[in-house]
Amino acid sequence: MKFLRRQSTEPEGSAAEANDVDAEVADAADDDKRHTPSKGRPTPKRREAEARRRGPVAPPPRTTREAMKRSKATRPSKEERRQASAERRERMMAGDDRYLLPRDRGPIKAYVRDVVDSRRNLLGMFMPLAILVFISLLVPYPQVQQFATLLCTLMLLGMLLEGFFNGRRITQQVRAKFPKEEIKGRSIGWYAFVRASQVRRLRVPKPRLKPGDQLR
Repeated sequence: MKFLRRQSTEPEGSAAEANDVDAEVADAADDDKRHTPSKGRPTPKRREAEARRRGPVAPPPRTTREAMKRSKATRPSKEERRQASAERRERMMAGDDRYLLPRDRGPIKAYVRDVVDSRRNLLGMFMPLAILVFISLLVPYPQVQQFATLLCTLMLLGMLLEGFFNGRRITQQVRAKFPKEEIKGRSIGWYAFVRASQVRRLRVPKPRLKPGDQLR
């Protein structure tokens, strides 16, 4: 009877053990799915990956002559540099902000240039007046020198007065045009004075308006 009881209980124990084994196998399979297998090698660095994309790196030059040849090969030619310089000059003269000097950039400075260029100014005679003074000093007649000196003095006074009143007027126009911007009167007045004192053909960038044109 005891032997029969043992045989009757053994199947139940073996079934429980089988269930436990199946559960362990299933858990191991789930762990394998969740676990990412290792690559077997360390992850390459960014520099190494970029170097592989670019290809093999050339060996360093062994002589100075070889280094000069490599530098000359990678350097742009004179014609290319000349074309690039001409393109920059053309875009700067056209008023492209990317090629202008920092003092000339921005819509405010562009508006000041338009205001100055849309009128004829006595300050535009500053450079011709300087040439006239130089020529008068070479003339051996005191009367001519005195007359030229008096004329130049009067014109300089007129230029200074015109520059002062133009600076105030242009500053008011700029503040009305750009009410949300912080406008410095001295900076705008001096910029307008320098622009007006230049000969029209030599102004950089080129004037967009002619004398008498309406402001945009």
